[in-house]
Amino acid sequence: MKPNPLEQQPLSSEFAVYDCEIRLKFRLIEEKKILNNREQLLELLLDAFSYGADEYMEPIQAHVEAHEIPEMESSPQMRRQLIRLRNSGGDLG
Repeated sequence: MKPNPLEQQPLSSEFAVYDCEIRLKFRLIEEKKILNNREQLLELLLDAFSYGADEYMEPIQAHVEAHEIPEMESSPQMRRQLIRLRNSGGDLG
């Protein structure tokens, strides 16, 4: 039986959509007024954790999970971006 040229072939791509979950627990010495600014709180905490343990930050627990999901479960904006990446040949730069 000959393959039908009109049959859709699965796309081979280096890109996929992932659901990611990060749970971090650490102790941090910081000025009180800085942690009151909710807009910068997440950025500050992630920066502190990424720099690693020192005399001001003590990591307690880190758990990371990433699961590939079907593209159709992502937002239309993410699907469009995925199409752009594939059409550009995968160049992120």
